[in-house]
Amino acid sequence: MDEQEHKAGDRTRRRVITAGLLLPATATAIAIAAYGAVRTGTAAATPSAGTASCATSAPHLTVQGSGQGSGTPDVLTAVFGFSTTAGSSAAALSQNNAKVALALQALSANGVAARDTQTTGLNLSAQYAYPHGVATLTGYQATQTVSAALRHPSTEGAAIDAVVNATGNAAQIDSLTFSFADPGAVQDKARTAAVHQAVAHAQAMAAAAGRKLGPVCSLTDDAQPASPGSNRSFNGLDTLPAAGTAPVPLEPGTQVESDQVTMVYALVR
Repeated sequence: MDEQEHKAGDRTRRRVITAGLLLPATATAIAIAAYGAVRTGTAAATPSAGTASCATSAPHLTVQGSGQGSGTPDVLTAVFGFSTTAGSSAAALSQNNAKVALALQALSANGVAARDTQTTGLNLSAQYAYPHGVATLTGYQATQTVSAALRHPSTEGAAIDAVVNATGNAAQIDSLTFSFADPGAVQDKARTAAVHQAVAHAQAMAAAAGRKLGPVCSLTDDAQPASPGSNRSFNGLDTLPAAGTAPVPLEPGTQVESDQVTMVYALVR
């Protein structure tokens, strides 16, 4: 009986020892599996050396480029001033209105549409003389300003002459400004040139840094809209052609549009 109890005790101890040996092995297997899962997850989240990303943490290259496009402007905007003086304000304004009406008729007769003419200023002021330092009212002066877009290059000079002939000494040409009826084509040339320059700069800089260009992360047009009067203009033409002379010679020349862009690239090793 003692011998049987002894054998049973040995079997129990062997089971306990065997179980004790298995526990660490199971834990180790679980740890290895977990480590492998962590390794796999880390590898999937990290981009390889040959890929590029626009993520914030990825290396980027920011470059700027500028370019120009040119063309022959096809619109001439003429700004006319008409001044008259009279003994009363009503008479000065009435005479001035008559001069402006003649100018508008002359423009219309030379192919200028009503939608292309605009009154841009009106002023009525008292005129004084100062004999012996005393202000003395001498009359009133009325001035109106009219802007006209001349869209026919072959008749621009004739239209200006017609206005001067119709209004005489009351007329003054305040400014002439050349522009494009549709500036989009020339502006697109400037944008294209600006992008090409930015790409060339980016390629050179990336190569110098031992990198390659990845995808374009952003492309921004930095050009500011052209403000009125920023085109080629001529101001203060006080000497007007005499009646019956040849039309005013007008040369539009070449006008340049500029643009600037900013590009951001992702970089690849």
